Amino acid sequence: MQRTSRRSFLTSVVCAAAGVVAGRAMAAVGAETRSRPNVLLVAIDDLNDWVRFLGGHPDTKTPNMDRLASRGVLFDNAHCQGPICNPSRTSLMYGLRPSTTGIYMNRPTPWRVPAFDRRVSMPRHFAAHGYKPLTTGKVYHGSGLPKNDFEVVGPRHSQRIKLDQQVQQNLPQGVAGLWDFGPQAYEEAKFIDHVDATWAAERLREPHDRPFVMAVGFYRPHVPFYAPERIFHDVPRNAVTLPPVKDDDRDDLSESAKTLTTISSPPPHRWFVENKKWKEAVQAYLACIRWTDEQVGRVLDALDSGPYADNTLVVLYSDHGFHLGEKQRWAKFSLWERSTHVPLIVAGPGIAGGKRCHRPVELLSIYPTLIDLCGLEARADLDGTSLRPLLDNPDAPWAPPAITTLGLNNHAIRTERWRYIRYADGAEELYDHASDPNEWRNLAGDPQHADLKARLARWLPKTNVPDLAKTTPRTRKPKKKKEA
Repeated sequence: MQRTSRRSFLTSVVCAAAGVVAGRAMAAVGAETRSRPNVLLVAIDDLNDWVRFLGGHPDTKTPNMDRLASRGVLFDNAHCQGPICNPSRTSLMYGLRPSTTGIYMNRPTPWRVPAFDRRVSMPRHFAAHGYKPLTTGKVYHGSGLPKNDFEVVGPRHSQRIKLDQQVQQNLPQGVAGLWDFGPQAYEEAKFIDHVDATWAAERLREPHDRPFVMAVGFYRPHVPFYAPERIFHDVPRNAVTLPPVKDDDRDDLSESAKTLTTISSPPPHRWFVENKKWKEAVQAYLACIRWTDEQVGRVLDALDSGPYADNTLVVLYSDHGFHLGEKQRWAKFSLWERSTHVPLIVAGPGIAGGKRCHRPVELLSIYPTLIDLCGLEARADLDGTSLRPLLDNPDAPWAPPAITTLGLNNHAIRTERWRYIRYADGAEELYDHASDPNEWRNLAGDPQHADLKARLARWLPKTNVPDLAKTTPRTRKPKKKKEA
């Protein structure tokens, strides 16, 4: 018989004892958290208000997101805190404004910033209270994830996969292929959002030893605008309605506004018009929305038919909006309504269905709201405000506006009626959504609105941390050494 050393024997005893202690601790945690609801976060990339329940576009069809809205509270005046992927997603997951963290652009990601080691993200806070954090798809920006955020990680593809085939052959020189758009002919089950929905559905049907917080991130309608051919057939190009665009819309903007919102990655709006590609691109964006809605439906079906149907909170949101010609531009990266306005639905146990809230709310409030709804220990270091009062009564008094930031010291303040923008050089814009929902008339220069601007300006962030993109070095993968 093989002899066991004294050290090995002691090690096995210690490990066994540790296992007993861990088991007892898990049992204690389980007893404490057993009555707490699960959390399902559904993040959609670049989805503006072109969803049926917000009425943003007459040709859109989103039956699955619509049914979620019908069984929860729809916030129809919700806005992102950063109109770009990284600052918005970082703000939401950490409950902090871009002006608090210094993350204004798509770099650096939070796990590249040592200061974030002292911050506690939403998944980590829930894990500390006995939750099991899981994720798949795009929840944060980029290919990485913060250390210790998630215990279980599913598929996480990039925006394009090898099966994707280039559709547009005459994109402007210098424009990346990421701005391609059109149908794809490969098997639907291999589309990245279908893969992520399948993974999430499987997790929702299997047993879990404790409450979970699951974050599912869908890529479309982010560029490239790819969806299966079947979906495109349901969105006839000739019948597509173009968004309302005013040719001289930018004439009353400051030079700082024009400079800040001019980016090189998308083709200019005139390219879409002159090459007769505007309708084709809008058709592709609408097709992507329908495709993603189907994947949302598959996840909801799995939840509704599984063991967690009655004790799971569902939060559906987009990271920011998207221009498709409005303000003579494409993509996000602006402080106007088209970039900041996002879908936001909260549904689940204890939340009355079919309610609509018109108060201005922020995505960074999702973190403190879920803490509140799940009965976890509150955090004093978050910028957001719990939306629970509005979930209980959508017409409850509500003072805070929604604030969006694009770069250092550029902010938009959105109330129920007004949008006020102030740029770093002091340039201003003011829009009255009661009479100008397209934001075509900048009223900032009208003296009669001076007092209103002053009141709105009091909400501008007092803390404006320098841009970390300018102080954090880029990290490059080390080159592989050639074998001798």
